Amino acid sequence: MAEHDVELAADGIYDEVTRPRSFWNSAFRQIIRNNRAILGFAVLLVLVLAAVFAEQIAPYDPYKTNYSNVKQPPSAEHFIGTDELGRDGFSRLIYGARISLMVGFIVSSISVTIGVALGAIAGYFGGIADMIIMRIVDLMMAFPFLVLAIALVAVFGPSLFNMMFALIVVYWIWFARVVRGMVLTLRETEFIVGAKAAGASDVSIIFRHILPNVFPVVVVQGSFSVAEAILIAATLSYLGLGAQPPTAEWGSMLSNAKELMRILPVMSIAPGVAIMITVLAINFIGDALRDALDPTLRR
Repeated sequence: MAEHDVELAADGIYDEVTRPRSFWNSAFRQIIRNNRAILGFAVLLVLVLAAVFAEQIAPYDPYKTNYSNVKQPPSAEHFIGTDELGRDGFSRLIYGARISLMVGFIVSSISVTIGVALGAIAGYFGGIADMIIMRIVDLMMAFPFLVLAIALVAVFGPSLFNMMFALIVVYWIWFARVVRGMVLTLRETEFIVGAKAAGASDVSIIFRHILPNVFPVVVVQGSFSVAEAILIAATLSYLGLGAQPPTAEWGSMLSNAKELMRILPVMSIAPGVAIMITVLAINFIGDALRDALDPTLRR
């Protein structure tokens, strides 16, 4: 029985004859009873649908300029007005959701994959592999992650791809460190020792016994990293190091609209509110996942 299953059994959540899937069933039931989680999932679903169907939802081409319609206030035709090039702000806001969500999910997914793989290798095998991986982690953690991301983008050049690459380089170290610590503890437990004694291969032990036990923690940390990646990406784009014009991205929209704050504040407020709502919704989901997947916090 896996370690989290032993903990759950000790808590009285299920007895020893119950299959491990009851852990996930119980977690799912707790999540759907969490009002903030439901709100977060609902908001995120709306944002994802808006991003996927941006062409059908956006009333105008977000990249089409119209110099006869520059800096227009909100109206029935342009819900949040037009920018300095006459582009519809609402259409750019919708297309911006596509870029921001894509950055958040791609950066988090790749960072989790790299971090979990290297963390599991370092924690399980130890030795020279552990020393090399953790010295790289220690070296990178010596720098403030935002400063390191800015430095990497400055070296490779400002672009959306380079910004995502820089964020992945920065973020994987956190997952590697967390997973390594968990694996160091798990590899000494009785069920791992028993699996080795039974002749199970290292690969089998890692995939069948180690990773299922670190999965809940990785899911929770991964959800929070999505929100953080969106924030950092918006920050880098605001500084001109991320998405480049004319790409519709919330951070770059904030940067472009700073000159319009006095005459057209809604052009700055709208992308700022979009970032806030997205990050808040993802954090609600992350909080719910943490409460549901951590046995010490289960109610």
